[in-house]
Amino acid sequence: MGSSKGSEPVSGLDGCRVLVVEDDYLLADDLKKELEAHGTKVVGPIANLGVAQDQVSRGGFDVAVINVRLGNELTWSIADELMRGNIPFGFVTGYAAGGIPERFRHMVRWEKPCDMSKLTEDIRLLCAVSKTKR
Repeated sequence: MGSSKGSEPVSGLDGCRVLVVEDDYLLADDLKKELEAHGTKVVGPIANLGVAQDQVSRGGFDVAVINVRLGNELTWSIADELMRGNIPFGFVTGYAAGGIPERFRHMVRWEKPCDMSKLTEDIRLLCAVSKTKR
């Protein structure tokens, strides 16, 4: 897992606000450190479904990274809300693509353990999409 050491800042991430919904402390911490190292403002990490739903309702972020499962609860309601709000997001998961509902299969999916350089590049692309929607 871990952050990539000495990685170059990724253009296009500076100032992008990223909601992180993840209940694995080590992964959440790695995500936060990696994204902040590239100039993003991280909202969270949030490890509780209810708190995450409240944050999604309040907004204040451009894109989201959400774990498929928080404890025993699936995060499909959060994903549905993000889709309704036209907010780009991706899933961090240990699930195979077939474990994702059909309506979300086109979304970015990062398998655990996460390749932080790929995740960071994908977040850059999601932030670019978000900027075009503002």
